[in-house]
Amino acid sequence: MSASVTPINFQPQKAPEDEARAGYYALLAQLYYSGPDALLLESIVGAAEPATEAGPTRLASAWSALATAARTVDVETARLEYDNLFVGTGKAPVTPYASFYLTETGREKILVRLRQELASMGLAKSGDAREPEDHVSGLFEVMRHLISQGSDDAALQKQREFFSRYIERSLPRFCSAITASEVASFYKPVAHFSEAFLVVESEALMVF
Repeated sequence: MSASVTPINFQPQKAPEDEARAGYYALLAQLYYSGPDALLLESIVGAAEPATEAGPTRLASAWSALATAARTVDVETARLEYDNLFVGTGKAPVTPYASFYLTETGREKILVRLRQELASMGLAKSGDAREPEDHVSGLFEVMRHLISQGSDDAALQKQREFFSRYIERSLPRFCSAITASEVASFYKPVAHFSEAFLVVESEALMVF
């Protein structure tokens, strides 16, 4: 059950310099690793919508829908939905592993490459983490770490390359699987917000 899950934590973890981007990655990492607790739901409800000079955006609308869902769902329902959607009693309706959606190479090759990249960054799973490194929440944690490393050209290039290899091409199919599942309710607005955030990140990293 999700209540006994130990989150993936990559070390070292440093305070992010870009609080908005890192904060969204942290939120999504938590939501996709286990069902939300009461504090997380309250933080979503209480947070402000993403603000832009252009006025309402797809990201702001998706956040508003997520906040509404967080306001109306109870913790046990959300956690049970997480278990039914991503864990299941056999084959889960939706797999949270990015390599499943990267079909150009075998999963083991992707995991080997990913582990090599993490090692080159000085990162590794915490000893009590059970999930493989390509779990989407782990990838989001890596992005949060990379953001915390600064915003010079070299740091941004690392973000762009990691995002392109493991997130940009896998997350759309992952989110589509969630929204297509009859099991998903609370996690549909989570997926919609993820997709909206992906678009913003893709555009931002392209112009860096």
